[in-house]
Amino acid sequence: MFNFAIFMKFLLIAGYADSLLNFRGPLIDSLLIAGLEVHVAAPDLPFGSEIRRNLEAKSVQVHDIPLRRTGMNPLADFVALLSLWALMRRIRPDYALGYTIKPVIYGSLAAWLSGVPKRFALITGLGYAFQGAEGHRSMLRRLVHRLYRFALARTDVVFFQNPDDQALFRKEHILSAEDTSVVVNGSGVDVASFRVASLPETPRFLLIARLLCAKGIREYAAAAALVRVKHPNVEFGLVGWIDDNPDSIAQAELDDWVAAGTLAYYGRLSDVKPAIENASVYVLPSYAEGTPRTVLEAMAMGRPIITTDAPGCRETVIDGKNGYLVPVKSVGALAEAMLAFVHDPALVAYMGRESRKIAEEKYDVQKVNAHMLSEMGIM
Repeated sequence: MFNFAIFMKFLLIAGYADSLLNFRGPLIDSLLIAGLEVHVAAPDLPFGSEIRRNLEAKSVQVHDIPLRRTGMNPLADFVALLSLWALMRRIRPDYALGYTIKPVIYGSLAAWLSGVPKRFALITGLGYAFQGAEGHRSMLRRLVHRLYRFALARTDVVFFQNPDDQALFRKEHILSAEDTSVVVNGSGVDVASFRVASLPETPRFLLIARLLCAKGIREYAAAAALVRVKHPNVEFGLVGWIDDNPDSIAQAELDDWVAAGTLAYYGRLSDVKPAIENASVYVLPSYAEGTPRTVLEAMAMGRPIITTDAPGCRETVIDGKNGYLVPVKSVGALAEAMLAFVHDPALVAYMGRESRKIAEEKYDVQKVNAHMLSEMGIM
């Protein structure tokens, strides 16, 4: 049968260049396999950069855009919108998909203004603007709500990575009753690449995240300190980095935890597999997520999970089967869950096997991408 997709163009819009390969690489591959001409747009993609070279090696068309991932400077955001509109007028994509707040808002509006036939948005989490409801955050939240509402009304399908975020957008009338939305199982995980690894003999916990307060970094450090009072041989690893997000922890806090021996800090890693392999249990005490990619990677490698009973996190754990769910911000409950694994090492192996089963059955990236492409009318 003749494949009409070979004449179609797909534009993927990101706010963070690294995420194009790290988080959307398999989606890009699926689009290419389907026969589409794939374009990507993101900031920090200059000619000659490693990310750009790797994307172009896949035959992806790469576009560097002036989009600031954080901040709400009206002039800068207008320039980003205008740049996206001009790009779409030039390449004439048949499909456009943005993910994270600014690419969703300004990408969707630019696609609508430039007449892109099929427009989609992927909500990968709520972000800083939805945390808290006081002062500056309250004003920012109202502004983001209005921008989201206007932009999403001009899309064909809004994808969510968990049902809680979908319900919140409906409840707060960011999505109207007429807007179409679909829940997918996160970004998925490449279960063929993230293979089960043997467990270390020494109890070791691990957290991988940007070092934001909302990731539960402080709760992780406090619970680690409690556990180490009774079991000083237990290790607590931390992988991540401090960026320009207003919710980031202070460098001095991180330095204090490392100096006290509470946490072993490994910095930012391009490949997290060795860190997961070196750990017994993966921990993410986040306040909310879309669906946490690092949790899925740890599950695929056969690690039990401790995470919070919060949107996006709770979907990854069947409490007592492949890990434990704890209340948000509860240092005591987090420490108790950690101690359960320290006191009964057999739990690690059993729950790790269950994590791998769930990763294969529910979060296989090929299944997740096939679902998205089907909803977009590509497959």
